[in-house]
Amino acid sequence: MDTTLRILVTEEGADPEDIADLTGCLREELLQLDVEDVTSVPGEPAPPGARVVEVAAIGALLVTLGSTAKGLSQVLDAIRQWRGRHRESRPALRLTLDDDVLEISEATDEQLAKAFDLFERRHSTAGAQP
Repeated sequence: MDTTLRILVTEEGADPEDIADLTGCLREELLQLDVEDVTSVPGEPAPPGARVVEVAAIGALLVTLGSTAKGLSQVLDAIRQWRGRHRESRPALRLTLDDDVLEISEATDEQLAKAFDLFERRHSTAGAQP
């Protein structure tokens, strides 16, 4: 059974174009991994003047992990490396898997590594293929 991870990328004060660029770069990197698919989340049209809704729709990805245990680990490693390359902007992340949500904003690299490790351990499935 495939598992889907939702990723939301935001950055305080960023224009929708900046978020689209950040999200597009992350999507391209994730597509290089052992995952089934990485798609942009189609958003509802935003009400006039609702920039937050627009950015949320632009910065959302769905990653279909497939049934292998290494899929989530690879994705989390790629996200950590991608975020490390964007040190100036430090985009905030919201990862949702099943009913579990991990939000990262002002975290050091060490804090991010610990949070991702805990998130990954919570989602390790005994029946997954290595």
